[in-house]
Amino acid sequence: MTSATDISHRLEGALVARNPRGMRIVRDALQPAYLLRAAQQVIAAEGNIVVCTGFPVAGTFETDGPPGAFALYHFLESLGRKPWLLSGDAIIRALGESIRTWPLTSFDYEGAHAEAQGLLLDLAPSLIIVIERPGAAADGRFYNIAGKDITEQCRPVEPLLELADCPVIAIGDGGNEAGMGRAGEVLETLDIRPARISCDELIVADVSNWGAYGLIAMAEALCERPVLDWLDSNALLQRCVDLGAVDGVSHEPTNTEDGFDAAVGEALIEEIKLITSGGIKT
Repeated sequence: MTSATDISHRLEGALVARNPRGMRIVRDALQPAYLLRAAQQVIAAEGNIVVCTGFPVAGTFETDGPPGAFALYHFLESLGRKPWLLSGDAIIRALGESIRTWPLTSFDYEGAHAEAQGLLLDLAPSLIIVIERPGAAADGRFYNIAGKDITEQCRPVEPLLELADCPVIAIGDGGNEAGMGRAGEVLETLDIRPARISCDELIVADVSNWGAYGLIAMAEALCERPVLDWLDSNALLQRCVDLGAVDGVSHEPTNTEDGFDAAVGEALIEEIKLITSGGIKT
């Protein structure tokens, strides 16, 4: 058996092994074992948990983010928690009433602040997980990975993260996502307009969905459960394409994640299973 810290380190390395957007150097700037700490927060959380996702692209949303959010939702329900998916209207409308949802509607900070106050009052979440959600840069504007201003398409989540009195876990793959401010000055070395809002634990990955799978795997290993045996990542991708999602790189409605074929993600999941297969030494 291997220690939980060692497993966390190995998973963190696997998640950034391909390094298309420089997340390996961001990983090196973070305090090691962040997956372990985040998984412990997930396990400790009770009651309502908010999972926020949705990155606007080509008039719709990306295939990266929602699959990971759906997987987290399923896992949290399996723990007996009550997850809520927080997102913009495109994803909310597409999902209908199939899961618990909470819409983000305001495009301005004042409105978003009022919405956040209402959510925190009504749900009193014990944990917030933000995966692949735009984060505002230092100028208060939102930018995609190519540096294009997409502010008019973004509903700010910053007020929620600022007002929340519960832990916030963020998952990102480029540096312009909400929560990436946790990485600090290293983001200035990337060719992006980095997000400034921080979080309690940041998980970086080559694809944000993969970061969610790594977090779930770490938590399942801690709980001595079979790791990701239930996960069909390709089916999750197809579900999102069916709901209207497109690849964030090609802008095509394909079963791909940021240009990576679904088979790449499936291979990583097998690697994650292998890393955790020996169990955790207590």
